[in-house]
Amino acid sequence: MLIFIIKRLLQAVPVLFAVVVVTFFLIHAAPGGPFDQERKVSPDVLKHLNARYHLDEPVWQQLARYVGNLLQGDFGPSFKYPSHTVNDLIAAGFPVTFELATYAILFALVIGLTAGVLASLKPNSALDYLPMSGAMLGICLPSFVLGPLLLLVFGIWLQWLPVAGWGQIPGDKFLPSITLGASYAAYIARISRGGMLEVLSQDYIRTARAKGLSTARIVFVHALRGGMTPVISFLGPAIAGLLAGSFIVETVFQIPGIGRFYIQAAFNRDYTMIMGCTIFFAFLIVIFNLLADVILVLLNPKLRQDVSGGR
Repeated sequence: MLIFIIKRLLQAVPVLFAVVVVTFFLIHAAPGGPFDQERKVSPDVLKHLNARYHLDEPVWQQLARYVGNLLQGDFGPSFKYPSHTVNDLIAAGFPVTFELATYAILFALVIGLTAGVLASLKPNSALDYLPMSGAMLGICLPSFVLGPLLLLVFGIWLQWLPVAGWGQIPGDKFLPSITLGASYAAYIARISRGGMLEVLSQDYIRTARAKGLSTARIVFVHALRGGMTPVISFLGPAIAGLLAGSFIVETVFQIPGIGRFYIQAAFNRDYTMIMGCTIFFAFLIVIFNLLADVILVLLNPKLRQDVSGGR
């Protein structure tokens, strides 16, 4: 297993390097600079600002300098917040983003698994059509549409829940978590339904039914482990997607997470902040995909044999 993990991490190195290079050149190819929106400054001041942040050097030299600092874990100073480094801003925003993603994935798992398992028990019935229709609606409804709708209904019309903030007023975490997790709940519902239908048609399930086992025992003891394999495969990129895709929800609900810093960095042309957030999110995607693969190997005996055999 250790060799398997090391191999997967080594395979991710060129991917992360490509992310760094492509993002770096795309940022520098965009028109304008990080100090274009500042108040009118003299050419001498602008020259000193560019020299301070090494923007007067050739692009390839800036890239080499940035990669050298990156290998030491330094994302550099923020252009918009000169008194803070990118590491400081990410460290301040990541706990909030991670907490939001945790609530969202828990909501998605509870709703998605419940809907998928119930639909698989009664295929082609009302118990199947209703949750799967809701899942299709959740897939088609993006978070930047669902968020304002929830705000309008529960925050403004009914005034049941606050419309902004995080951790300051009781109940202010419900709407952002539902908004972020709704589409993933829909995907999990459809994936778990397909996985459970495949497992429930296996011979050992028919044998369990012939022995007179209850439906609950068949589902939770015999079928759920195999039926959840596609869901576990989906959870790795899903969790990474929740973390990386939270910037819309954080902007709508005014949540002080990394996503909000990312949006502000894009508007402010904060090169180092954009680079730092992009690389950090890419690293999270690699880590969570690896965790999902490790869990799949632990749950699947055939995969364990392949890993132990070096294949």
